[in-house]
Amino acid sequence: MAYLSLAPVPIDPVSWQPLSDEGHVGVFAPNTELANLSLIAVGESIGPEDVTVLNGMLYATSQTGDITRIDPNTKTVSVVANTGGVPLGIEAHDSVIYIADAHKGLLSLTPDGTLKTLTDTVDGSPILYADDLDVSDDGVIYFSDASTKFGAKANGKTMAASLLEIMESRGTGRVLAFNLRTQQTSVIADGLVFPNGVAMHPDGSVLVNETGRYRVLKIDPANGRMTDWIVNMPGFPDNINRGPEGTFFVGLISPRSAWLDENAAKPNMRKVAMRLPPSMRPQAQHYGHIVQLDAGGNVLRTFQDPTGAYHDATGAIVHEGILYVTSLHETDLAYRTYPELN
Repeated sequence: MAYLSLAPVPIDPVSWQPLSDEGHVGVFAPNTELANLSLIAVGESIGPEDVTVLNGMLYATSQTGDITRIDPNTKTVSVVANTGGVPLGIEAHDSVIYIADAHKGLLSLTPDGTLKTLTDTVDGSPILYADDLDVSDDGVIYFSDASTKFGAKANGKTMAASLLEIMESRGTGRVLAFNLRTQQTSVIADGLVFPNGVAMHPDGSVLVNETGRYRVLKIDPANGRMTDWIVNMPGFPDNINRGPEGTFFVGLISPRSAWLDENAAKPNMRKVAMRLPPSMRPQAQHYGHIVQLDAGGNVLRTFQDPTGAYHDATGAIVHEGILYVTSLHETDLAYRTYPELN
């Protein structure tokens, strides 16, 4: 009892009150649109967490540091670079690939194979967990630094660091901007509980998944004003990517945890949980879930697999009528043809 009550823990949790979890009902009613996906093996490049398209080729990140190029026609895979870290988010813009690396910061990969660190600090503060990014039409890269306390490298794995930030719930994450013209990095929003996926909205604002609050925020980059875009989702939102006709795809990596919701207002109980063996703490659940939304944040369609056969689905993109589904830990990139999404 003394150990469970007094042993030091890495988190200093705060109390908060989530909205009631309505679960998979209404627009989130279960379906099997993600069941029996086709797979493209990525070899040793485990965890194609995000994917982008450049010149008809797919480029994916990985937990092993590899950036892989995948031919969508032949399904052949080749490694084009290795960051030496853990690349998570990836976007192509003007023939250059930009990468949010959880260990290295914001990187660029040019067509000749040159890998460069664009920024790994802001205002003298290290970027400890670069997570996802998108690029505006005027050449500004907006990207998330998911936690300024629980760095991905310092905590061994990206998942381990994310769980610490969410369990603490103090909100140390932030959203950053890197101007390609001036080469300057700035903070546009902070105080977020694991800000994750990033996507540009057609009106010039920035959409950011706040994983630890089950919502997507809309941020005005000019003044940092944040408004809710969609709230009270039935899972933890991970990636967000632009889709066809002004729509967006949000991946819910796991359903919400009833234990976490029940103990959101009980910081001491969350400390007790951290003193238990990892296997006895709240665990992510396998449940495939991709949500398509319009520009107003309204749910248009969901793609689900309640069995979670393709583990830890983080998000999706559409290319030539094919929905490509990404994962944090799988050894394959998943896909299914949906001609209506072309």
